[in-house]
Amino acid sequence: MVEPKWMDEAKKHIGLREVKGPEHAPEILAMWRDARLGGIKDDETPWCAGFACACLERVGIRSPRSAAARSFASWGVQLKEPSYGCVAVFTRDGGGHVGFVVGKDAGSLRVLGGNQSDSVRVSPYPMSRLICLRWPPGVPLPTEAL
Repeated sequence: MVEPKWMDEAKKHIGLREVKGPEHAPEILAMWRDARLGGIKDDETPWCAGFACACLERVGIRSPRSAAARSFASWGVQLKEPSYGCVAVFTRDGGGHVGFVVGKDAGSLRVLGGNQSDSVRVSPYPMSRLICLRWPPGVPLPTEAL
């Protein structure tokens, strides 16, 4: 399997954390700019969508260019089954969450994303919270499900 180029970009940031207090992580501020959301100037604004958008934009794929996780629900191509690197959109109290699928366990997807415990990391998300799975527009569809 060839590594999707947006996944190479996402993996570079594993371990990146918010800066507590009045300072802000420069890398997160750069993600807002690269995601075409330069009006956001902090790392306290929920940034899972900013992370996903920046990873896509940095490799030449147009993202939804929105700070709303659920904006990905109408972006790209819908998948019926999870595939490595696809975008997963989840429900969350007060909004949504978005990240890239890296694996599957019993009842959950392992997701690489931003703003997961205030950092970029891989975390499990229950399938019961899954809204949809999406694949970048213009990119050949994956041939294997997880």
